[in-house]
Amino acid sequence: MKIFQSFKILPLGMLVSLLAIAPAWAAEFTKGQHYVVLSQPQPVDDEKKIEVRELFWYGCSHCFNLEPILNAWLKKKPKDVAFVRTPAVLSKAWAPHARAFYTFEALGVTDQVHGKLFDAIHLSRQRLDNLNSLTGFAVKNGIDRQKFIETYKSFGVDSAFRKAQIIGRNYEADGVPTIIVDGRYRSTASMAGSHETLMKVVDFLVKKIRASKK
Repeated sequence: MKIFQSFKILPLGMLVSLLAIAPAWAAEFTKGQHYVVLSQPQPVDDEKKIEVRELFWYGCSHCFNLEPILNAWLKKKPKDVAFVRTPAVLSKAWAPHARAFYTFEALGVTDQVHGKLFDAIHLSRQRLDNLNSLTGFAVKNGIDRQKFIETYKSFGVDSAFRKAQIIGRNYEADGVPTIIVDGRYRSTASMAGSHETLMKVVDFLVKKIRASKK
């Protein structure tokens, strides 16, 4: 009887101790399955923050479907996390959208038109894939035509565009949407299993990095 009691109590005590010691996220997702480690860590914009960077393309339906989930995540984003959007340039056909994004950034209208461009392409089925059509979209959304065109062709936008090309290669991305966490880890919806789970993987990696910094 004593042997049975000790056998029953001891594992329970050990379990409680282990739960107290081990982080809740410790075995939630698996390297190589839900995320990968970049072969070479990449610099982040703000070393004081944990960077979460999304690589996207306006023409990508998966990126469009991720938007509402990503926006919900952003509303409750921890204060020590910095979110960065980067247009991927994995094809020449993606270049106009990347330049448009950086034009929006330079003009300070990204929040105003980012979602609207996604909607125009995927809900209204508008073909917005060159300077002329993108300028028309910009004008319809209250942006001065000449300012948009000049900024689109500017040195600043060209520099940002070229940097985005390098970033995509350095992050070893082969599709979108791809999310890079703190320049170290890469995950996608296909790896995670769904868009919702992708953001859970992001939270898992953020906690992992936060713990390593402590």
